Amino acid sequence: MINMFQNDKDSKNSIIKSKIIEYFILNGNSTNTDLSKELNLSVPTVSKIINEMCEDSFVIEYGKLETTEGRKPNLYGLNPDSGYFIGVDIKQNTVNIGQMNFRGDLVELSMDEPYRFQNTPEALDELCVHIQHFIDNLNIAREKILDININISGRVNPDTGYSYSLFNFSEVPLTKLLSDKIGCQVTIDNDTRAMTFGEYMKGCVKGEKDILFVNLSWGLGLGIVIDGNLYKGKSGFSGEFGHMPAFDNEIICHCGKKGCLETEASGKAFIRIVSERIKNGETSILPDSGNEEYSLEELIDATNREDPLCLDVLEGIGQKLGKAIATLINIFNPELVVIGGTMSQTGNFLMHSINTSILKYSLNLVNKDTKICISKLKDRAGVIGACMLARKSVLDA
Repeated sequence: MINMFQNDKDSKNSIIKSKIIEYFILNGNSTNTDLSKELNLSVPTVSKIINEMCEDSFVIEYGKLETTEGRKPNLYGLNPDSGYFIGVDIKQNTVNIGQMNFRGDLVELSMDEPYRFQNTPEALDELCVHIQHFIDNLNIAREKILDININISGRVNPDTGYSYSLFNFSEVPLTKLLSDKIGCQVTIDNDTRAMTFGEYMKGCVKGEKDILFVNLSWGLGLGIVIDGNLYKGKSGFSGEFGHMPAFDNEIICHCGKKGCLETEASGKAFIRIVSERIKNGETSILPDSGNEEYSLEELIDATNREDPLCLDVLEGIGQKLGKAIATLINIFNPELVVIGGTMSQTGNFLMHSINTSILKYSLNLVNKDTKICISKLKDRAGVIGACMLARKSVLDA
């Protein structure tokens, strides 16, 4: 990890500087007086540190605070151009890549670049080509890129840099492998956790500190925020919601086990069930796929065009998912549950059945504390979260 204040010999000063940056991130520009109150330090001490941060280009002056009387104090805040972060969000058939400045503004965004994801060294090399191409087209010096965070589904340990589900071809940490290939510092994290962090920082979260984010896409994942902190678990493996044993069926999940929640409540399940029912003679506005598998996007489009078959299958998925979410609400007592991922694009068609099932299966006294909403960031949650995690990894170093 990059130490932003590696030239600072005083570790206490380094901690204070990190706290000041965190304050600016959460609250915007501020005066030295307000910072001194927040940090419980004298104004001269804060002024000295702010001057050092201005010299290092991490902080700049934003003019004077307008007041009705007395001397107008200077306003300080983060210098957006002091560093940049790249976020990479891998999807089933595409990749999204974004650039964020130090202040947290999304500067560049490339969505839905064709990328056929496969768990092969060749696919990993192709991913690096996409990232290199994106960086080459940015109008910034390469050394200004402080971190690149890549979202990967499955079991990911962001602290050690290992992925245990995908791209685990080498004994070398995946982060080192990627850093060497790309020529920049690279970090990795679980895709659902990144989406959760993106929604927490830039989405529909309005001050809530205990949050669950349900990622209903090709698979099914869970992001957890407890008391304002992103929960990872001991090794980064928290949130495997889709692999909770829920059904007595003979459907083998991609994890190798039978009866996982994901086998009946996921994008993959949506495609399987709709395809089976069409083969059994049920009518749909979907065209005959022949031997080809429908894409999730085709099913979502048909649902939003009110195809009766897709609506019926989606309702069943929502009921099953809502029942499982009710269990989570009973366990976590969250303030907010956010429904995100690709299938959330069906909007109220999905939310109605989820909400009905939650009310049916959760404890009344507990669910009164919980607001259920749909993702505000939608398909950008992953790439925004990846950028945010890239910045977080640098600030936490």
